Amino acid sequence: MKLKELTSFLEKIAPSSYQESYDNSGLIVGNPNDEIKGVLICLDSTEAIIDEAITKECNVVVAHHPIVFRGLKRFNGKHYVERVVMKAIKNDVAIYAIHTNLDNVYNKGVNAKIAERLGLINTQILKPKSGLKKIFTFVPTEHSEKVRAALFAAGAGNIPRFENLSYATVGVGTQNQSGGAQVKLEFTFPSVKQHTIINALQDSHPHEDVPYDIISIENKNSEVGSGMIGHLKTPMNEKDFLLKIKKQMKAGCVKYTKLRRKKISKVAICGGSGGFLLNDAISQEADIFITSDYKYHEFFDADGKIIIADIGHYESEQYTIELLYNIITEKFSNFAAYFTEINTNPVNYL
Repeated sequence: MKLKELTSFLEKIAPSSYQESYDNSGLIVGNPNDEIKGVLICLDSTEAIIDEAITKECNVVVAHHPIVFRGLKRFNGKHYVERVVMKAIKNDVAIYAIHTNLDNVYNKGVNAKIAERLGLINTQILKPKSGLKKIFTFVPTEHSEKVRAALFAAGAGNIPRFENLSYATVGVGTQNQSGGAQVKLEFTFPSVKQHTIINALQDSHPHEDVPYDIISIENKNSEVGSGMIGHLKTPMNEKDFLLKIKKQMKAGCVKYTKLRRKKISKVAICGGSGGFLLNDAISQEADIFITSDYKYHEFFDADGKIIIADIGHYESEQYTIELLYNIITEKFSNFAAYFTEINTNPVNYL
């Protein structure tokens, strides 16, 4: 099986267009046409990870964090990023990163895994992104079901809480001065699927010159965005919930703001650095916001309205390894996949 088959599958789970502008997800090192011998899954593709891949005879490393964020001008081994890339190339090890695009999806995403660990229910994206579009097309009545089925299969009409949803208006077409019953079909779709949907329309439509219009709409896509918010099945005492966070997330420590002397019921989370979501968590009346990488003065921003709990960057994302392993092994059985045995957390605790 070729590497591009794996990366194509992962990008259906978390499309590369969902990554943030600063990110560098995707195939960082490697030839898409190489045959996969084995896959090592990790959080950070360090030198030790490449050595582990070589030992395990894996020629693909799937990491959450990209090893390269900025352009590299020299490859002389003076910096760990250069050494990782050099070692990977020298030993024919591909490196694929699936970072903020995996953070930003609701289904099988990083925050969904955290929510699962903490036992949250009724979860939803904390800050949904825009990115929905609508397509309109005109089809002779006798061909409308064929076109509708083709567009559904391509992903049109499949939006949050709805599946195979379209709207049809019957009218009379006057193309080429000839009348005839036509159906105007409308579908909403995620913008990342536009190319696939247009191809499906052109392949299924009876006319060579296919009539269609596409517009962007303001509606938020509740399946894509930053962070997550949900409820505990049973409200918990603040200290008890903080201890649960520490245990479930295997945190070396939990830094938190002043307690508010009320039960914890509504919980906001964001794997990695999520401080930018604090106001969203407050506006949605979360009792606690769990994330990482808070600076000293930023803790004051809780302002008695919420508890901020900083559990550490690695700790908040460590179960992404398990998430990716399950995603890959549920789909593919023709190569070996391994959890890394190396803890790449650069932070230690006394």
